[in-house]
Amino acid sequence: MDISDIRRRIDTLDEEIVRLINERAECAQRIGEAKLSSDRPAYVPERERQVLERVAGRNTGPLSTAALQAIYREIVSACRALERPLTVAYWGPLASNTHVAARRRFGSMAELLGASSVAEVFAQVERREADFGVVPVENSTEGVIAHSLDMFRQYDLHICAETFVPIQHNLLSKAPSLDAVKRVYTMFQATGQCRNWIDQNLRHAELVEAGTTARGAELAAADPETGAIANLAAAELYGLNILAEHIEDNPRNRTRFWVIGRLQPAPSGADKTSLMVSIPHKPGALVRALQAFEQHGVSLTFIESRPTKQTPWEYVFFIDAQGHVGDGPQSPLCQALDQLRGASSFTRVLGSYPEAEEG
Repeated sequence: MDISDIRRRIDTLDEEIVRLINERAECAQRIGEAKLSSDRPAYVPERERQVLERVAGRNTGPLSTAALQAIYREIVSACRALERPLTVAYWGPLASNTHVAARRRFGSMAELLGASSVAEVFAQVERREADFGVVPVENSTEGVIAHSLDMFRQYDLHICAETFVPIQHNLLSKAPSLDAVKRVYTMFQATGQCRNWIDQNLRHAELVEAGTTARGAELAAADPETGAIANLAAAELYGLNILAEHIEDNPRNRTRFWVIGRLQPAPSGADKTSLMVSIPHKPGALVRALQAFEQHGVSLTFIESRPTKQTPWEYVFFIDAQGHVGDGPQSPLCQALDQLRGASSFTRVLGSYPEAEEG
């Protein structure tokens, strides 16, 4: 077959793909009508996980699984919008890493609302101005984002899903070279994630806190003597030159984000449960609390302490454990939770949701 023959074959395939996508969309519309009549949510993370896993299992190449799943995320987003359009709040301006995470989780058909702070994301969801919110939880290099955890003591919202986003930092500027950059807009997490590169290449430049990396890129676009540490989406949005790529010290740099809302997903078969726990201030209290998980064979994937901000030197603990509270009273997690409640001052389940693969 010559190129013309192959292109005609592609045209035929495209026609069939369009027909099948629209047939899928009609099915989604019917599902939406059934959900509406029974007051069921349009966003079902456990079902979306099943769809993406099935796509991965059927993939024989040459497209990578990641590429095929990215295509299907947009198909799912478009079909979900036919059921009911979703409004999603996120922290930061356009092209912030949280904006990227929101797009990655909900696709381009969701209405995304930028918020000035993590607290405002929670508030918008609480006020029902947004169906869901997306906030950062922890970075693989710099650790936990404490403000996101603290918000759960003020708001009665659930964790509905999680997503991991690879964090790629770049030095962006209108300047022609690194030597011409006198000031660099950054944020403290990005600075920490790029510390070695900064020390080796930007000793001559002043570092200026900008709140978010996207805001830094916006400021750098207005002054050719400045630069910003930000992602490629910010370079495209603000028309900045990429003076250096992949300046993060750890090439495996990832940030985990939570989707918050009122939804409580059903078990998917591979789930995670997030908890907020207060432990009595007594010798051995923390050990006794954690033994509940060890004795029932439950793996913990995250534990972090935060001050109560009420009584000095008293803390609450945020814990992620594998399993779902809907797995049944005899499941290892539910038995561990029963024992934990007896060993803690209080235990609050923040959410059970599908465990995401690292992106």
